[in-house]
Amino acid sequence: MTHNKAEKAGRLAADVRRQFGAEATTRFLRNLPAFHADADVPDHFKELLDRLDKVENDNWRPQ
Repeated sequence: MTHNKAEKAGRLAADVRRQFGAEATTRFLRNLPAFHADADVPDHFKELLDRLDKVENDNWRPQ
């Protein structure tokens, strides 16, 4: 990959990360049915999701 293409790919990746982390995007995604957890999710899956949330929150840094 040439330097110019690598630079464009890096900027695109950073832009996508920024947009996915934007409050408006997360608010929109929370309202989609596919992104809602069912009330009958087994406890071990809930625990795994809680652990994932904690790791994501601990490692999140604004771009």
